[in-house]
Amino acid sequence: MDVESLIYIDGADIMKNFKLKSILLLVAIGCVFGLVANVASSFVPQTAITAEASSKKSQAKQIKKINARLSKKQRAAKKWIAYRESGYSYTARNGRCYGRYQLLIGYLHGNLSPVNQEKRANSYVAGRYGSWTKAKKFWQQHHWY
Repeated sequence: MDVESLIYIDGADIMKNFKLKSILLLVAIGCVFGLVANVASSFVPQTAITAEASSKKSQAKQIKKINARLSKKQRAAKKWIAYRESGYSYTARNGRCYGRYQLLIGYLHGNLSPVNQEKRANSYVAGRYGSWTKAKKFWQQHHWY
């Protein structure tokens, strides 16, 4: 072998070795970042999900308590109206109306929570119609309440 061939082979070997080390380094870095991201995502969302689930359970209990005074017939009428007004969504919007019962945003006094919507809807219906069944009857005649 001549000197030029040795230099070329050594240069090729060096490049192959450099490429291999670079690839291995990138793979190792990728694994470390993947592991860190995986570990981080497995801790953070679970905490957030647990807090959110706890909050929803608490809200559900409060809503159940708010509606406990209503008869089965009244609850059914309330549910019927909620479906027609918002498809049961507590975040539905229509102009100045908001929430499951499409109450005026001002009537909610800045508190858009499901619990407040339930309280305010019961209060509104009691004051205006006297009961949810009467509100439903009005809705069926006018397509609003």
